[in-house]
Amino acid sequence: MRAMQVTALGAPLELHDIALPEPAAGEVRVRVLACGLNFADTLVQIGKYQEKFDLPVTPGMELCGVIDALGEGVRGLGIGQRVAANPGHGGLADYAVVPASACVPISDDMPDADAAAFLVAYASSHMALDHRAHLQAGERLLVLGASGGVGLTAVELGKLMGAEVIACARGAEKLEIARAAGADHLIDSDSDDLREAVLALGGADVVYDPIGGDLFTAALRACNPEARILPIGFASGTVPQIPANILLVKNLTVIGFYVGGYKRFAPDVLTRSFARLIAWYNAGQLRPHVSNVLSLEQANDGLDLLRRRQATGKVVIRISAA
Repeated sequence: MRAMQVTALGAPLELHDIALPEPAAGEVRVRVLACGLNFADTLVQIGKYQEKFDLPVTPGMELCGVIDALGEGVRGLGIGQRVAANPGHGGLADYAVVPASACVPISDDMPDADAAAFLVAYASSHMALDHRAHLQAGERLLVLGASGGVGLTAVELGKLMGAEVIACARGAEKLEIARAAGADHLIDSDSDDLREAVLALGGADVVYDPIGGDLFTAALRACNPEARILPIGFASGTVPQIPANILLVKNLTVIGFYVGGYKRFAPDVLTRSFARLIAWYNAGQLRPHVSNVLSLEQANDGLDLLRRRQATGKVVIRISAA
């Protein structure tokens, strides 16, 4: 089968023919239809992701496909069943072996690109805002990187959860996408003073930050007393150093969140989040924004879009037709 693999850290992915994998106990093999790319895949490529993999490794943290083989002991899933899955890696290939627990059955009404773009970004935002920050209706939510893959879902979910949403992104075009997703207020990070703009709106009660760097510092200083701050990632390339004196004076809480960890220590929390999100999707309340659909051979181009922060919404790699 074909697979796009990291064979040397920092080098472009290479297309290889590799052996078809066999599922072990508790696993299923999925014929991959589409794979959603995430900024974390760019970190896997350079060896800076939280989890380390032996080389060669096939990136691709989320996928949509059809089960074509079952490992021993798998219950509740069947051959021919269409699923979305969050295996952590392996999606940029014709077939992927996936833990059965990482699969979510989906209806035929959900397009491949939507399904492949759904689990990581929406689960990251939903669990961060709901399970970790306990976002309440009427609170003011500041979303940094609001036009990107995860940021856009935070805008959409924050509005659905009843928050007043402030979206921060670069340029009018990206901000218009955030507005369409439900943002109440727009801040251009290229031209506006983030701290002053947020304070003028009444300050932030919750901050969702996949960017880090100087924007984190500005958002921290725009927080209301007892605000909660969620560092989701560091797309700027700079991990912020948090001044404890500001946390003390304002009674702020910085809340660590890494969605992948829940697969190990609290998978039931992840499962409940997936179920809630799929129910919202089926009710027409969530609609993934897919900005780019590329072929497997164009996977490097897709990663470059994420690395340069040029994608609005999700980048999806089409693997094969249903």
